[in-house]
Amino acid sequence: MQGTLVISLDFELLWGVFDKVNYKEKFEYFSNTRKVIPEILKIFEDNDIHCTWATVGMLFNENWEEWESNIPEVLPDYERKELSAYEFGNKIRSKETEKLCFAPDLIKKIAETPNQEVGTHTYSHYYCLEEGQTLKAFTADLKKSMELAKKIDLQLKSLVFPRNQFNMEYLKVCDKLGIESLRSNPEVWYWKDTQKDSLLQKIFRTGDAYAGGFNKVYKPERNLEKPFAQKASRLLRPFRNDFTDRIKINRIKSEMIYAARKNKIYHLWWHPHNFGNYPEKNLAELNEIVQCFKFCREKYNYQSATMNSINKIVKANS
Repeated sequence: MQGTLVISLDFELLWGVFDKVNYKEKFEYFSNTRKVIPEILKIFEDNDIHCTWATVGMLFNENWEEWESNIPEVLPDYERKELSAYEFGNKIRSKETEKLCFAPDLIKKIAETPNQEVGTHTYSHYYCLEEGQTLKAFTADLKKSMELAKKIDLQLKSLVFPRNQFNMEYLKVCDKLGIESLRSNPEVWYWKDTQKDSLLQKIFRTGDAYAGGFNKVYKPERNLEKPFAQKASRLLRPFRNDFTDRIKINRIKSEMIYAARKNKIYHLWWHPHNFGNYPEKNLAELNEIVQCFKFCREKYNYQSATMNSINKIVKANS
């Protein structure tokens, strides 16, 4: 099969970070995020880039009243109560916080843009390896995402587990509900046990963004399991400074060129809110990556695919 660039974005807004940040300090950050998403879509459309937007289901709601009406029948009973999106949501309910938590307008814009796939990041940014949650609660959560997507004629076929808490025991439920593609973690030790996430793991993950071999590109093995799990390659980290970011972008470009030359898959991912600080710098870096992809497409016949479309390509070549 041809070399392929896969891009997946974890679209969360506040639901992905509410336990890590003070939301009162993030209004400008998420306002920038909302503005930058149409810019990302324009870059993708202008350059024929395919992308999967793994979307937290709560974003489908228009407001807090609709959010309350869509609470699933079974909720995760996390031992770490600070992880509950429902407890958090009830604490911050107000008109001013709705732009931090809901985005049906942006979801529709994504769905209307050519070659963009709306996938799921679960309904409540569900943590599949945390103590206290259950398979029954996960099933109710995923069903709710499917239900809200169906209301606007979307079928969710691809899933990204929040915080990369990949739970093998939940794959049968995913398959039963129509999920065909999953994103799994790179097969290196510092991407395992992400719910524990030691300091050493964080150090190695950060360092890997700037130096190392070409071990993040891959050829998919023949795999008839359902859903099809595809490894992530590289997290596009947000802009920090011109010096370190030049090293970071050069690493991504070299990995992409290597994948194109060797007819391998390179799976790049990030969160749209990662562009909330320094949006112009981050968009400029994305444009540079896209220009590298176009070079690879012209020279090596490199292609672009969503998670679900690469799944079909791999099956056809198995």
